[in-house]
Amino acid sequence: MKDTFKPPFWQIGGHFQTIYPSLFRKVPLPYKRERLILNDGDFVDLDWVKTGSKRLILVTHGLEGDSTRHYVTGMIKKFVDAGFDGLGWNCRSCSGEINKNPRFYHHGDAEDLRQVVEHAIADMNYDEIFLAGYSMGGSLTLRLLAEKPELLPAQVIMAVAASVPLDIHDSVIELHKKGKRFYMKRFLRKLGLKIKQKSIQFPENKKLSYVGYESKIKDFFDFDNNYTAPIHGYQSAIDFYEKASTKPILKNIGIPVKIVQALNDPFLGDNCYDLGEAATNPNVELVLTKYGGHVGFMQSGKKFNFVEDLALTFYKSQ
Repeated sequence: MKDTFKPPFWQIGGHFQTIYPSLFRKVPLPYKRERLILNDGDFVDLDWVKTGSKRLILVTHGLEGDSTRHYVTGMIKKFVDAGFDGLGWNCRSCSGEINKNPRFYHHGDAEDLRQVVEHAIADMNYDEIFLAGYSMGGSLTLRLLAEKPELLPAQVIMAVAASVPLDIHDSVIELHKKGKRFYMKRFLRKLGLKIKQKSIQFPENKKLSYVGYESKIKDFFDFDNNYTAPIHGYQSAIDFYEKASTKPILKNIGIPVKIVQALNDPFLGDNCYDLGEAATNPNVELVLTKYGGHVGFMQSGKKFNFVEDLALTFYKSQ
C-alpha cells in the first residue's frame, strides 16, 4: 500500500508524533459504563456509545491505557459518525479501580477480549463487528483472531491493529536504548503502583510482593521476570516474550486485517516491521508509514488520524 500519510509539519520526529497527541489530542465521547463480570469472577468495565446500530466498532487500548485515550475515542468517533455503535473496553485494573483477582492483563491473553466480544453479540445482537487495537491492544486483537480462529464469532468481520509489538522482546530491547528509556520508566512507575496495591490486596501472595520494587525493577525484563511471568504462568520473561508475541501466529488469521506500523515508532524494533510466515497470508496486510510515532498518526489539517481514516476506508472497501 502506498504511504500517503503526512503528519503536521511541526510534529518533527517519532518522539514528538508520539507525545503530542498523547498529551493534547482530545476526542470526548458520551460514554455509558457497564461492568462485565468475567468467567473467573473478576470484572472489566465497558464504555459504550450506543446509537441503535447493528454494527459495532470495538477498540482495545494499549499497555496502561484505558478507554479514554485519544486513539480509542478517535476511532470510535470516526465509526459512530458513520453509523456504528462504539465500545471502548478497559482491561483488568485499567478503568480506575483495581481488579479483584491476583492476575492482571498482558499481551498473551485475549480471553477477556473474547468475553467482551461474546457479551456484545449476546446483549446487542450485532450483525457486524469491526475490531481495532493499538500497541498491546493490537496484540490482543491479533491474538483473538489468530490463536483460536475456529472460535471467532462470525460477526467479527475485519480488524485494524496499529503500533503493535509483534515481537515483544524486540520492543523491550528498543525501549532500553538511550533516548527511549523515559517511556519505559513511565510504564514501570504506573505498573509499580498497581503491584503495590496488589501486595496490599493479597499480602500472602509472594508473587505480588512490592518489597524492593524500586531497587530490583530497572527495566521491562526485570518487571516481566519478577511479575508478569510468575503471576501469569510463564517460566521467565523470555518464555513470556516468545509465547505472547503475535508474529508467529499471524499466519492463522482468516479475516481481512491491516497492521499499521510507523517506521519512526520509538517502541518498535526491526522485527516488528515484517509479517514473518504470515507474509503469504492474503488476509493480512502490513501498512508501513514513514511517520506516525507510537499510536500518534495525526494528519496535517485533518480531524481524524491516519489509522482512523484508513480503518473506515478499509471497511467500506470490502
